[in-house]
Amino acid sequence: MNKDNMIRMKTKAAGISSPVKSAGAGGGSEAWEVRPGGMLVQRRSSDYTQNSIHVPYIRVKVKYGRSYHEVNINSQASFGEMKKMLAEPTGLSSQDQKLIYKDKERDSKTFLDVAGVKDGSKIMLTEDELSKERRNLELIKTAKMEKASKEIAAIRSEVDKLAKQVAFTELEINCGKKVVETVLLNLIESLMTQLIKLDGISAEGDMKIQRRMQVTIYNINQIFEF
Repeated sequence: MNKDNMIRMKTKAAGISSPVKSAGAGGGSEAWEVRPGGMLVQRRSSDYTQNSIHVPYIRVKVKYGRSYHEVNINSQASFGEMKKMLAEPTGLSSQDQKLIYKDKERDSKTFLDVAGVKDGSKIMLTEDELSKERRNLELIKTAKMEKASKEIAAIRSEVDKLAKQVAFTELEINCGKKVVETVLLNLIESLMTQLIKLDGISAEGDMKIQRRMQVTIYNINQIFEF
């Protein structure tokens, strides 16, 4: 008995149909995979077109709090796709959702039919508190960075004004004009005030800007050593 006959006998004994080769124009064979439970089905791939085989839609009832939402969805869709569909009616971001089916949280990449979801199945939706907390922390971090960016821009603007005054004062001194000492002291004090403000800004990602600003102020202060 040859090897192919032996394979056919084994698959028959297991109650599984052997893979069917496609007789398409390309002459290639369809890809198959064994899902949990031993079911042999066509493998999903980016090249596979669902238009070639009719894929049924199922109606699933999703419970969120005290409300129920009916979702009409492709039976081969993923739980992640279902989350996107539930975002609008529930007001809950898909990233903050947890879908529980048969007392088990389902990963967004898991397919509905693989998990055993059928027409009329019931799924529970809850809010993922950890995900929500992470998103809130990101929002706070972004808000801090935006605030720091505005503060740095304001300091830069003020330093630019002071730099012009310093350049003008230096020009007067080089031309032999006597400059009142209080003018120099006021400029130095103003520059130091901006430096103190800069040191008080703490925001991730803006350290390079802060160092650049510090160098600018330091170079301006060096002008007074004439």
